[in-house]
Amino acid sequence: MHVLVTGGAGFIGSHIADALIARGDRITLVDDLSTGSRANVNPRAELRVMDVRDAAVDGVDGVVHQAAQVDLRKSVADPASDADVNVVASVRLLEAAAGAGVKRFVFASTGGAIYGEPREVPQTEEHPANPLSPYGCAKLAVEHYLHYFREVRGLSCVALRYANVYGPRQNAKGEAGVVAIFAPHLLADEDVTINGSGEQTRDFVYVDDVVAANLAALDGGFGGAYNVGTGVETSINELHAKMARIAGAAKPPRHAPAKLGEQMRSVLDGSRLRTLAKLPEPLPLDEGLRRTLEWFRR
Repeated sequence: MHVLVTGGAGFIGSHIADALIARGDRITLVDDLSTGSRANVNPRAELRVMDVRDAAVDGVDGVVHQAAQVDLRKSVADPASDADVNVVASVRLLEAAAGAGVKRFVFASTGGAIYGEPREVPQTEEHPANPLSPYGCAKLAVEHYLHYFREVRGLSCVALRYANVYGPRQNAKGEAGVVAIFAPHLLADEDVTINGSGEQTRDFVYVDDVVAANLAALDGGFGGAYNVGTGVETSINELHAKMARIAGAAKPPRHAPAKLGEQMRSVLDGSRLRTLAKLPEPLPLDEGLRRTLEWFRR
């Protein structure tokens, strides 16, 4: 296959590109390098440095759309700008894919930010969608566009609702990714700041499990939206304690005010996709954190 990966120089996109190249696919990456890095780019991939809104899909068999504005706080501060990147750019890409006869379109959506505060845990795909941030609203809007393009335009497409993805290559300087933000400070035994009480919970899923879900979605013919998560709920305080133990750090965390629009709980039931695609059980958090901290240490 010839696969276009948007956000392909970024954390998740570059891992997906590596896996596709390893199985023999031809890969084109689109990334404006605003958060991605050339260091993440596989030498066997073609990189087009450009805005995703200008991406062409002619001659492409599949699209894996990872590019996004992922900072929840930026979405709250400027909802229109967030929508321009996360909604308008996605719709333009869907329109181009439908017009070019692309065989499969995989969209990186979000779990917790779409569902909002859980009515029951873990949250399944049937959980009501009650986003508490413009970022979550944007991702849900694109899922509705996917339904339109699938039902009316005949584009084979699917959405993957990620839990909190972590692993090697995650940007430690970014606003998203608490594991990557904590890691360098803990390895240097420096102060770590937790926003809020630290009792807020998340579902941390290792990047390799997200890659496997994307490859299965790219190869499959199923539509709709599927969770990509572990079903294990971990508080930020617990996460800090686990990482500090692995890193050998001794300093207790500091606490700062909670982020505006941040929900207290999020944990996803990812069993539906794992059963459908015959995917393995997710990597346990302790092992994933060990691998991630080792990468940051190197």
